[in-house]
Amino acid sequence: MAVYHSPPASALTPSFADVQDFVDADRGLIASLKPCVIKNANGKVVWNNDEFDFMHKSPCPSTVDPKLWRQGQLLSKQGLYRVTDSIHQIRGFDISHMTVVEGRSGVIVIDPLISCECAAAALKFYQQHRGVRPIKALIYTHSHVDHYGGAAGLFPDLKNDAAPDGVPVIAPEGFMEEALSENILAGPIMRRRAAHMYGAQLPRCAAGSVGVGLGMGTSSGRVSLIPPTTIISHTSQQISIDGVAIVFQMVPNTEAPSEMNMYFPQERALLIAECAGHSLHNIITPRGALVRDAKAWARYLDESLTLFCDAAGSDVLLSSHGWPTWGAANVKKYIAEQRDLYGYCHDQTVRLMNCGLNGAEIAETFVLPPNLRRAWHAQGFYGSVSHNVKGIYQRYMTWYDGRAENLWKWPPKEEGSRYVQAFGGPQETLRKAKQFFADGDLRFAATILSHLVASQEEYTQPIQEESREALAQVFERLGLGSENALWRNIYLCQSRDLKQGPRRMVQGSPLQAGLPPQLSIQDSFSALSVSINGEDACRHNGTIHIGIQLEDLNQAWALILSNGVLTSRQYGNLKTLEAIPQDCVITLNVSQLRDLLTGKADFESLSVLSGRPAMLAKILSFAGIEMKNGPPASHL
Repeated sequence: MAVYHSPPASALTPSFADVQDFVDADRGLIASLKPCVIKNANGKVVWNNDEFDFMHKSPCPSTVDPKLWRQGQLLSKQGLYRVTDSIHQIRGFDISHMTVVEGRSGVIVIDPLISCECAAAALKFYQQHRGVRPIKALIYTHSHVDHYGGAAGLFPDLKNDAAPDGVPVIAPEGFMEEALSENILAGPIMRRRAAHMYGAQLPRCAAGSVGVGLGMGTSSGRVSLIPPTTIISHTSQQISIDGVAIVFQMVPNTEAPSEMNMYFPQERALLIAECAGHSLHNIITPRGALVRDAKAWARYLDESLTLFCDAAGSDVLLSSHGWPTWGAANVKKYIAEQRDLYGYCHDQTVRLMNCGLNGAEIAETFVLPPNLRRAWHAQGFYGSVSHNVKGIYQRYMTWYDGRAENLWKWPPKEEGSRYVQAFGGPQETLRKAKQFFADGDLRFAATILSHLVASQEEYTQPIQEESREALAQVFERLGLGSENALWRNIYLCQSRDLKQGPRRMVQGSPLQAGLPPQLSIQDSFSALSVSINGEDACRHNGTIHIGIQLEDLNQAWALILSNGVLTSRQYGNLKTLEAIPQDCVITLNVSQLRDLLTGKADFESLSVLSGRPAMLAKILSFAGIEMKNGPPASHL
C-alpha cells in the first residue's frame, strides 16, 4: 500500500546525494555488539537494537517517509566509537549515548542511559576494547531519565543507589528537583502518552516502528537515580578530574529545565547535551511537559558559539543522541543553523500571533527559511514545526485560541453526538467520512470519524465496528505517511487500539508507581494531594488535621483536609505542632512514611501519639489507599 507522496520537484528539501551524515556516523567505529540484545538478570530482553536491522537490508518501502527511513538507518548504527584520542561513545545501546572520557588513570562517564542493564553492558563493551579503568567521575548533562537512569549499573556493588565512595557525581543546578518532580505529579498520564509517542508496543517493521527520530526507542530495564554530589551552578565554571579539564555552560530551560553543556579544551571538543541535534527537537513534547523556552534555547546556542567556537575553538561537536560533527567550520555552521532554527520558530510564531493568527493557523502555513529546509539536521523527525509552533503559541497565549466558540465546548462524546446528528445520522456521517478519505483529505476524515466513534454508544454494534475500523484505517494512513517519527508512532498506536482495544495500563494516582527514595517530603505529600478524590472527600463534614513527626529528620508536619483539598504544612518541631488541635498525631521515619503513602503500612503497627488513627486512614482512603488491617473504607 503506497502512502508516501513525493514532494514536488520545486520543493526545498535536503539532498539524498549528501552522504556526509553517513560518513560521520560511521567515523571512528571500533567494534559493534553482536547481537545487540541486552537482557536483565531474569533473561528478559530490555533492549534489542537488532530489531531494526531490516532498515539496512532493503530500500525504503512505500510505507515509510524516505527522509525518516534515512534517519532510522543512521540512528540504528551501534557500537563503540572513537570521537577523539580520549573521548569515546557507546551508541545504539539505548535511545541515548554513553560518553566515556579517558583521564590519566581512569575514566569519566557521561549520561549512563535509561536502564542499569544497558549502562552495564555499555561499560563492559567499552572495557573489552579499551581496558578496565576505574570510574573517576559520573556526569549527568540534564534531568531527563535517559541521561541518568542507568547510573547504578556502572557500580555493581552499590547499595540503595547511594553515591559511590570517592566518585563525584556531577550535575547542573536544580537537577534533583527537576528529575524527580517532572514525572511525579503527572506521571501516570505522561507514561501512557509516552508509550504511544515512542511506539513501545508497535512491531519493528516497515509498517510499524522505524524509530523515534532521536533514537530507535527506549529500554525497559531497571531505572536508578544516584544523587549528585557536585553541583555546577554557573557558566564558565571549570573543574579538573583525573587530568581532564572541563568547562561548563549552564543552559537551563532549553531541552530540559536543568541542563548543561561541557567543553574539553585539551581535546577541543564540545559536548552540547541536547541543545543541538540531528533533528528539530521538541519545544513541546506530545508525552506532556511544560512548554520549553525556544528564545532562551536560541540564545544559549549563540552563547555556545561565542564561548566554544569564536573564543576557544571546537574541532568536534558531540551530543547525547545522534553522531558527531567534525571540523571547526562545520561545527560553527551547524550550531549557528540550530540557533536560527529555534530562533526563527520562536520569533515568527510571536510575530504572526501578534498579527492575530492562532496556533493552528500559524502552524498550517509556517515555512522555515530555505537554508534550513535544505539542512538534514533541521528536519522534523522528532520535534515538528507544526506542534512546536502550537507550543510556542501556548506558552504565551494559553490553550485559548481567541475564538469565542471554543471557550465552552462540549466534551468529545456530547459534541460528537451533535455533529453526527448535524451530518444526518451515523450512516450518513460514515459515508461522508469515507468520501473525504477517498478524496485524500485524511485529516477531516479523521475529524468526522472521531466524532462518530466518540458518540458510538448511541448506535448499533455494526455501525460501531465499521466506524472504528474506518478511523483505524485513516490513522494508519496518516501514520505511515508521516515524516515525524512521533506522529507516526502515535497514529499507528491509536490505529492498533481501535482495532484491538487499548492495552491495559496503570490508571490514576502517582502513588501507584511508588515514590523515589530521594523525593522530598513536600513533593511526597503533593503526590498524595493530587491523588485525593475531591468529590468523595467533600462528603466529609468539617476539617481533618493529622500531625506527623518524622523522627529521623526531626521534622513535624500537618496534613489538613478541608473542602476536598489536602494541604501539607511543616512546623518547626513536634511541640509547636501539638499546640494546635489534631485529630491524630503519629510518629514514624521517612521509610515508614513512604510505605504509608503507597499502601504498604500496617494500621495496627502505627505509632500513635494521640487521637484517632482512623482519621488518617480516612484521608488515605480518599486517595484510594487501604491500609493493611485498617478499618474498611465503608466504616470510615
